Amino acid sequence: MAPRKWNRDNWPIAAAMIQYPNLLPDGRSVQDQSAEEWAATLGDVVDAGFTELDPTDSWIRLADLSRDRLEEFVALTRSVGLTIPAISTARRSLIDPEHGEEYLAYGHRVIETAAAVGAGSVSFGFFGPLTEAQKKVLWFWTVDGLKNPDDAATWNTAISRVRELGRHAEELGVEVSLEMYEDTYLGTADSSVRFVEEVGLENVGINADIGNLIRLHRPVEHWQEMMAKVAPFAKYWHVKNYNRTEDAASGLIVTHPAPLEFGVINYRAAIRMALAHGFQSPFLCEHYGGDGLSVSAANRDYLRRILPREEGL
Repeated sequence: MAPRKWNRDNWPIAAAMIQYPNLLPDGRSVQDQSAEEWAATLGDVVDAGFTELDPTDSWIRLADLSRDRLEEFVALTRSVGLTIPAISTARRSLIDPEHGEEYLAYGHRVIETAAAVGAGSVSFGFFGPLTEAQKKVLWFWTVDGLKNPDDAATWNTAISRVRELGRHAEELGVEVSLEMYEDTYLGTADSSVRFVEEVGLENVGINADIGNLIRLHRPVEHWQEMMAKVAPFAKYWHVKNYNRTEDAASGLIVTHPAPLEFGVINYRAAIRMALAHGFQSPFLCEHYGGDGLSVSAANRDYLRRILPREEGL
């Protein structure tokens, strides 16, 4: 892939669509909406000032649209001034015990779709669906979810499947970013680095979504130590932040979502660490709770203030 050179004015910073479910109140799927209905949702994104969109597959599965419907969606995004720099997948683990092979085939379709719509990055993860217990609480990360098995054979299957996707993506000029997420094979900085090094492909790196770990109500590695380890491997990056309070005397840990510039992770420092290692990938702004799209828009503006003024700096 040719090197990309961006500055704070043109760096692709996409809106996540995690605020919008795939299933509608009337029982229909977003997959089956009309272009006019899609436009109403995309209008929110445009009104928030975004020029880039990640059609996160928790909202719409572009890879499962027919060719005509995909062209209709892409034409719509262009007509409202949006581009698609990346596509993220969620809760479709390549090692799911029931659907792993199905999700592997889906991953190949995602890569092909990304290339077809001009997206240079895709994000995959090994986190599974929310458990019933997680669905019942205010913040799902306060309850333990599904865990990747501590099993060499499953680890090797994960490596093999990511390597297969990575080679396909390499042929199409697409980068693969693997999302950090608790209790998965990318659940710590050390295991994330070990995983991508074992995959061994230049276009496969780490989605340094350390917010997924900082929010946990358990002891975690300091964000700065995590970033120091994963920065050399950082690719397409989901950014979000949290406030975190730790009471050493009682062991109490409490977290909640925060705008990017106000949380415990210093993204000015974190991004500079990645830039020092040549980071040249898009960002995705996401936020849980409240009007997450508007908070993401504020986060986008913050990123534009702290990214390099000139290309290559």
